[in-house]
Amino acid sequence: MTTGLTPDQLTDAMPFARALGVRIDTAGPDEVAGRLDWAPDRCTAGGVMHGGALMALADTLGAACAFLNLPPDTSTTTLESKTNFFRGVREGCVRGVARPLHTGRTSIVVQTDLYDDTGRRVAQVTQTQAVLRA
Repeated sequence: MTTGLTPDQLTDAMPFARALGVRIDTAGPDEVAGRLDWAPDRCTAGGVMHGGALMALADTLGAACAFLNLPPDTSTTTLESKTNFFRGVREGCVRGVARPLHTGRTSIVVQTDLYDDTGRRVAQVTQTQAVLRA
């Protein structure tokens, strides 16, 4: 699917992501990349970035990736999302990369890897998106 949307327009289409501070840097059907800065108001106890903030970043990038792989005259919604956390984030910027694992007629599966400033993977999210006919 060619949308002609810029990364900023994709983010603007998801008000929650914009409010949270998620930024999409690059977007295409094969890969969507973005980031979320560490901030005290995105943390849980001990100054560790909240898992929900990390999941929201991954969900935003994954949804954009699924959207860019939709057949004409369809839309999408998340059916399932699974997160594995590997380490906490206490500072810096979390970067994410979403890539399609499967683009089918009825579903799209996307994997999003999240990394800290040193390049260590902090989480991996796999989500299944339904392809909805108009």
